[in-house]
Amino acid sequence: MANEIAERLVWAVETLVVDPADHLLEIGCGHGVVVSLVCEQLGEGTITAIDRSAKMIAMAQKRNRACVASGRAVFQSNALSEADFGQRRFDKIFAVNVSLFRTQAAAELAIIRRHLTPGGALYLFHQDPWIPRTPSVTDTLTEILANNGFTIERILRREMAPLPVNCITAKAT
Repeated sequence: MANEIAERLVWAVETLVVDPADHLLEIGCGHGVVVSLVCEQLGEGTITAIDRSAKMIAMAQKRNRACVASGRAVFQSNALSEADFGQRRFDKIFAVNVSLFRTQAAAELAIIRRHLTPGGALYLFHQDPWIPRTPSVTDTLTEILANNGFTIERILRREMAPLPVNCITAKAT
């Protein structure tokens, strides 16, 4: 059971609809489980994954050794506000249960807008520890995104145990 992948992570990758040529950015990659799932679908595309914890990045790199060696995965140990992506652009930027976006993260959202390809999308997945809060978190996130130059494309909800997961998909305006 220790190797079982959380249903919310599998659903997140399904929701991203990864194209083999996509260039993705994961914010808060943790152990790198989603990177593993995404790399299975990539051809010439890439995934860059960041996490503030150097320990998590080390575990994620170990888990994804082959993806790193092939050039499909790149890891950075830093916060989004400190990340250096140079001129790179991403087709899809996503985060799963990253509380940063529940605050007024204007600087971070500006970084995301700058690094999204034209037509690219931001996907915020969240699974709250308390079910009655979930709709209000979604409302808060959609308001923050709208106030920071994003248009909400869709909101999805997936019922799963132990708690439902929501996904907000937004595009830069």
